Amino acid sequence: MTVWSIDARSGERRTEHAETTPQEVGALCRRAHDLLPVLDEAGPPGRAALLEAMADALDARTGELVAVADAETALGEVRLTGETARTSGQLRLFAEVLREGSFLDVRLDSADPGATPPKPDLRRMNVPLGVVGVFSASNFPFAFSVGGGDTASALAAGCTVVVKAHPLHPDTSVLTLAALRAGAEAAGFPGDIVQLAHGREAGIALVQDPRVKAIGFTGSVGGGRYLHDLAMSRPEPIPFYGELGSLNPLVVTPGAARTRLAEIAAGLSASATLGAGQFCVKPGLVLAPAGSGLAEAMAEHFTALDPQVLLGDPIREGFTAGAAERAAVPGLRTVATGRTGDGRQVTARLLAGPVSLLRSCDLLLEECFGPLTVVLEYEGEDELAEALAAAPGTLTVTLHSGPEEEKLAARLIALARERAGRLVFDAYPTGVTVGWAQQHGGPYPATTAPTTTSVGTAAVFRFLRPVAYQNCPPALLPPALRDDNPWSLPRRRDGVLELP
Repeated sequence: MTVWSIDARSGERRTEHAETTPQEVGALCRRAHDLLPVLDEAGPPGRAALLEAMADALDARTGELVAVADAETALGEVRLTGETARTSGQLRLFAEVLREGSFLDVRLDSADPGATPPKPDLRRMNVPLGVVGVFSASNFPFAFSVGGGDTASALAAGCTVVVKAHPLHPDTSVLTLAALRAGAEAAGFPGDIVQLAHGREAGIALVQDPRVKAIGFTGSVGGGRYLHDLAMSRPEPIPFYGELGSLNPLVVTPGAARTRLAEIAAGLSASATLGAGQFCVKPGLVLAPAGSGLAEAMAEHFTALDPQVLLGDPIREGFTAGAAERAAVPGLRTVATGRTGDGRQVTARLLAGPVSLLRSCDLLLEECFGPLTVVLEYEGEDELAEALAAAPGTLTVTLHSGPEEEKLAARLIALARERAGRLVFDAYPTGVTVGWAQQHGGPYPATTAPTTTSVGTAAVFRFLRPVAYQNCPPALLPPALRDDNPWSLPRRRDGVLELP
């Protein structure tokens, strides 16, 4: 069996890649397991140097990487150049995490033999889970793929990585792997601390391999749920950190509609169609006051949109079917469509109707991946609150409100916090900043693990687990737990924070 790289614009085959057999996946996982001590012995300082060297290697190859990724995804050079920089930036950010040191969460409880009962010497820290399997995303060929946030955070934690390449950009995956390996070798590490597999059966084998201790996944609800259940059904179940589907409701209150309708219409239209609507935080459902004219104001922006090239045939077919299914919902009208193109392009769509449709049509609470958004109009605050309460778990909820509407805003925020990992105010959810305070996760189906994030420095905690050493001889303690603190890490001794 083979995987072909396909030109996203012409549909022509480019490069053939052999699918990785289950036996070959086993060999990759065995090698990844054998290399775990290398990352552990390097400690945070060594792994920080590793991540920075990988970032340098990606930056040095940006031109080649972008050209290949654009051919496979049609996302455009500007977008992909920025995404490559974001990917190398993530690697450098996790190098900062390693040098800052709090991710280890070192805690020391002093012995007290005279206490009743006697207190032992206890020293606790986070350690790596082991080999991590990563599934690349279709819509982010760099930032959520071979060298993306899952790989960066797993390496920072001290885990080796086996990546399952996405079939929509296999050439990009191979080139990215080469850059990561070059960076690793430049830093004095084996290049195969990150490895790559191709094909559906390889993905299944990766989840089932007993040496794999966690999975990072970004993709569809159906595919993610299948793999999640597979991970849970193993003889040794493992954590499955899946980012699946997200509706990302955006609420416009009456006050906001009165004072800045045109501004919101322009910003919302741009956000909903950014990257052909293929962002995981695309606002797919808009709740607006009845009679506000928001949908009509958005229409002029949608009608000016050029035809869109989606990432591949399965995504285009899914969007076409999903758009047709929504357009056929009784009471939902097509307000505007973008310009039409050839058979490999799709047309942006803006639909609108009364919010009461949510009571009878669950389809409108599901994500439609691509350049489509639905505006539902509410009659009053109670109907708005009811609609927001009906929303499923989501990555984001956005609120546009007026300064005089604090009471209403507080009511909506309470509902939104139950459903989302990030609350956005008077802005738009697209554009996920990579930083120390970011949360990119949410209740199911947004993610399978709502206490975690796949973006930002806290992503490292997915691939760590705590271990306590009780009355351990000093010579046998890991460096982070020794009294001399050779890595100069922050830690808590008897509940008091000690800074290096």
